[in-house]
Amino acid sequence: MRIIESQDDIAEGAAALVEACAHMRAVLAATGEPPLRRRENGFAGLARIIVGQQLSVASAGAIWGRLEKTVSPLDPETLLRKRATTLRRCGLSAGKVATITGIARALSEEGLDLAALAREDDEAIRETLTALKGVGPWTADIYIMFCLGHADAWAPGDLALRYAVADVTGRDDLPDFAAMDDIAEVWRPWRGVAARALWAYYALRRAQKSAQPV
Repeated sequence: MRIIESQDDIAEGAAALVEACAHMRAVLAATGEPPLRRRENGFAGLARIIVGQQLSVASAGAIWGRLEKTVSPLDPETLLRKRATTLRRCGLSAGKVATITGIARALSEEGLDLAALAREDDEAIRETLTALKGVGPWTADIYIMFCLGHADAWAPGDLALRYAVADVTGRDDLPDFAAMDDIAEVWRPWRGVAARALWAYYALRRAQKSAQPV
């Protein structure tokens, strides 16, 4: 299994995508080489993804900063010693507190081993993570992509990716999960790099549209 560990890996993947697909050639010509975007593996990395769900980058960063100060070190055992009200004061919703606490309990008391899980294939990782209450396919896919660095990770349910794919392929509708997987088949084994490029493309296109006169 190929792991993305450095910007050199991103460059290799981008070069392969340019060679394999005209759509990715257009995306990468517009955006340039996408960033590495690796995150910490394990509990902290998974918790950070959950904190950032449906929030702006700035809001998620502020909440994460408060959580790191409140739970130090940020590990399952320390988090489980904090009251839910204390965690809520960091800016977390009740649902996110319940999800992160549930993950901490699974790691500390129920035998979940994220280090061992990282050695499994993507489907096994996804199945284990989505069995945790509050962890959906998107969270599992983002964890596999950014915390584990799997080069062929893909997140077909991500709304920004769906918009970017529709834009670059000239579709009038948003592709569903099955269509996203079909379209991305040509990007194997570098779908994780394709996703990074498409997120950059989505941000670029939004900025261009915002700059247009009304």
